Amino acid sequence: MKILVTYDVDTTSSTGKTRLRRVAKECVDYGQRVQNSVFECTLSEVNYICLKDRLSHIIDKTKDSVRFYHLASNRNNVIESIGMDTSYDVEGPLIL
Repeated sequence: MKILVTYDVDTTSSTGKTRLRRVAKECVDYGQRVQNSVFECTLSEVNYICLKDRLSHIIDKTKDSVRFYHLASNRNNVIESIGMDTSYDVEGPLIL
């Protein structure tokens, strides 16, 4: 499966900067960086579950967020997120 992983880590503290580096290192092991906080990954179901689990243990769920965009060949793409969710219109246009 093709997954686009994006993250936003609060770096106002030294622990946040450490979390940011850890999240990036974890994502490098699973995919290719396409922007500073965006990775394209081709994953098996097992690797996807492992990546989600690892990232969920790294981030501070009250300050950080990680989003997983499932890129399918059909037009019914699904978006999952863990951690802090930002306010946006789910039914509105999605620009990648």
